[in-house]
Amino acid sequence: MLLSSASKRFDSIGQLLTVTLIFIFVLALTYFATKLTAGLQKGRLAGSNVEVLETFKIAPTKYIQVVRIGEKYFSYIVCKDTVTLLGELTKEDITAFHKAETETAVNMNFKEILDKFRKQS
Repeated sequence: MLLSSASKRFDSIGQLLTVTLIFIFVLALTYFATKLTAGLQKGRLAGSNVEVLETFKIAPTKYIQVVRIGEKYFSYIVCKDTVTLLGELTKEDITAFHKAETETAVNMNFKEILDKFRKQS
């Protein structure tokens, strides 16, 4: 009876370890598959002449987007089923805003951003 109880306990521990190892394996496989897919997508989009510079949500399914196509800049309204051109923008309109936004984002790390929000509270 005692031997049977110990045997069941070792079987339960073995099953727990097996399930844990399978879970870790599936988690690692998912991680590497995601990294591989992201790398393929990034490589496919690199060197493209089309870049979305900014997106602003105006309704649940409606956005205003500023897009660079080659050397020209355009603003579009993107809806669920349609895309409408608002107009062409000049490079000066984009450069001032985009440059300031990029410099702020590049020079700040997460700790600085978190400290900034803590000071505001």
